[in-house]
Amino acid sequence: MPRTLTRKDPSNFKTLQLLVEASPEGLSYQGMGMPLNFAQVLEKRKPVTVADNQRFSVELANLGVSVRLTLSWQGREYWVLVRQRRADRGDVVLKLISGYVPAHELNLPLLTAIQEVAEECLLETPDGWLSGRFGDTWLPTPYQSSLRYRESVHFNLRSLSGAARPVQCGNLKLLERPRAYVHLPTASLQLVYDLRLDLPKETRELSLLHVDEHLEGGQLIARLNRARPDLFLIPLDQGRPTTELLTLKQGQLSPASTRGLWLAESFAPQDGWLVRDERIRWKDWLSLQGI
Repeated sequence: MPRTLTRKDPSNFKTLQLLVEASPEGLSYQGMGMPLNFAQVLEKRKPVTVADNQRFSVELANLGVSVRLTLSWQGREYWVLVRQRRADRGDVVLKLISGYVPAHELNLPLLTAIQEVAEECLLETPDGWLSGRFGDTWLPTPYQSSLRYRESVHFNLRSLSGAARPVQCGNLKLLERPRAYVHLPTASLQLVYDLRLDLPKETRELSLLHVDEHLEGGQLIARLNRARPDLFLIPLDQGRPTTELLTLKQGQLSPASTRGLWLAESFAPQDGWLVRDERIRWKDWLSLQGI
């Protein structure tokens, strides 16, 4: 039975449209216009066209962030993926941990990214749930009223090496150098942060669970469903993905089916600054990786 963890008023979320300017040397963005709520953002997420994949100026609906999260568990490394049912696009995909950037964090999207890790990726041990830190910053514990977080130990997040080309918000350079792409089908700018999650040494019988928000009756409701953990792991071999897909429950790794599996657009081919696809088949992505 799914467990309701939080209820939120979606009207509290506000973001801005973007003006994005790109060149072969780098990309910059800045907010423009009046603040938009969720419904207004979705209305503006309609396909756009760009003539040159390297040099352009375009107005976009919103800024999104994703986290390519590398988890170290018992001597091996894994990428963490989330299963998402996308009502606006009528599909089910595995995606990176991701979310919309609110207006007040446009110049600090890393903050949104680490908050999304805290909200979407729950780590359960027999002694309680793990909270986390990024450097000197504690991640929020968004379900504190419903779940018992451990006080004595926590996980650590840190940045891995960033993309080659710089990204700026106005004149402010994003120091972690996220990968950036303009997603043409949704008229959005997407930033992908490469982060690593290190567990406390005493972690045992770890389970990974996903919490997703759904709009119901005018409220954003977050639920935890143990029957559908919805977090998956791709094992890495010397930093490169393999053909396996796994789940982790009570310290046990189990294979997951990849039959008919689709990945979200962040896994699709990038052409310059542009991504044109909505999704990519698992087997096609493996072919692109040469595995």
